[in-house]
Amino acid sequence: MNYLIPLMVVIPITCALFLNLLHERTRTVKAISIIVALALPTVPLIANYGVQYFGGYPPLAQNPTIAVGLPTLITGTALNIFHPAITYVFGSAQKLMIVILGFIALFAIYISLYEVKKASGVYAYLMLMGTASIIAMLLSDDIFNLYVFFEIAALAQVGIVLVSKVDYNYETALKYMILGSIASPLLLIGIALLLGVTGNVNITDIVYSIQHGLVNPQSPVLLMACSLIIFGWLYGTGLPPFHTIKSAMYSKALPTGAALLQAFSVFSFVAIGIIILRIFSYLPFAHIFIIGISLVAMTLGITMAITQTDFKRLIAYLAVGELGYIGIGLGLGTALGITAGLFQAVNEAVITAFLFIGFGTIMYKTKETDMRKLGGMLVETPKSALLVLLAGLAMAGVPPFNAFQSKLMLVQASLNSGLPEIAIIMVLLSIVTFMTFMRAFHTIYLRPKPADLEIKNEKIPNITLVAMVAFLVVCLVFGLFPQIATNFLQGMAMSIA
Repeated sequence: MNYLIPLMVVIPITCALFLNLLHERTRTVKAISIIVALALPTVPLIANYGVQYFGGYPPLAQNPTIAVGLPTLITGTALNIFHPAITYVFGSAQKLMIVILGFIALFAIYISLYEVKKASGVYAYLMLMGTASIIAMLLSDDIFNLYVFFEIAALAQVGIVLVSKVDYNYETALKYMILGSIASPLLLIGIALLLGVTGNVNITDIVYSIQHGLVNPQSPVLLMACSLIIFGWLYGTGLPPFHTIKSAMYSKALPTGAALLQAFSVFSFVAIGIIILRIFSYLPFAHIFIIGISLVAMTLGITMAITQTDFKRLIAYLAVGELGYIGIGLGLGTALGITAGLFQAVNEAVITAFLFIGFGTIMYKTKETDMRKLGGMLVETPKSALLVLLAGLAMAGVPPFNAFQSKLMLVQASLNSGLPEIAIIMVLLSIVTFMTFMRAFHTIYLRPKPADLEIKNEKIPNITLVAMVAFLVVCLVFGLFPQIATNFLQGMAMSIA
């Protein structure tokens, strides 16, 4: 047993609950927040790979063997037995994604301590609860446990928006909750149908049942379960038709909150998408649908970004569009495609956090997000301007940054799968992303400063610049040495393909 595995979830949840009681006791909130934030990337970094069972059983596998990615469980016991215990699986792919999520949360929490006049225990509580929930989703090999944390993460995201004190944030949060009251029950019904057909909620057991003919893979109930789970996946990650409300959530949060919300969406996308592939990979329409909705997300996200005058909404729609690249990799279903999709997920989480925090310096200096009222910020914030420019180039897939490598792998995977049209679309949309970003950069930083623009005579906190430099380092390291990331991800990809 590796007891560090459950601690990845237990530590942030326990400390979050404690912080919620402190409210605005500034020094205590800051001290606890800093310690827990440091633990978020550190614990998964030092933890050994393994499987952790809650409830005292290995479900069907008395002999689990851990490969580099997900476990292969071998058993000869009967499958139609309900196993109530929860299983967490920690492999190399989970390690990389949880470390990156913890890295983003670390800086989001640190910056938030300087972003508000009084450190808020409630804000820290919501950030830690959301982070813990996504970590649990990445670890869980139990689909009902994943659903529980999916709901907690959704509520944490609503809370982050509510405490941000941005205009119309209550309206946006309410709309998101109303849509969630429809999508989440449908996801739960899909899980219930899986339980009814297979007798299990353990994902590995469900896969075993289907692959070994103990369940009819063409059962209409399974097909319905697949459809309902995919619908819940669309809601949780912000894919169409939920792209508008998801981008609004990003725009109504503080920059640190928006950075975390997007990371939550990216890794939720991966956690549920991998489950869909594991359970329903034998269904051709599942792959076709994932590729189709990903192309729609890419096109809609970038198209709507072009029309935005608010830079937070612009980044939000670009972020939604970038999710499509991840979906293309997963939808292709090949080892190269899935590896590229997972690599793109890691890259997107880092780059989008980089952009949200970078553009957050404009809000810090001007309290303005309308690009029509901005200009001349290069003179006011030259260091952050350079870093924001590099972040935008990274998102567009310009070498030598990390997204260039993952998008190049996606192009290669599309060509290898006999789908050159998808490769061409991805290249063209990357060019449009570059042009859209450069237009926004010119508007905010390069054109003359409007006469009525008021700029605070306050220095940007050093921690914000440190965070941006740290994100830049990750972008460059993964861009120059992509094998550092892909070596962690290939095992999971090969086990699914």
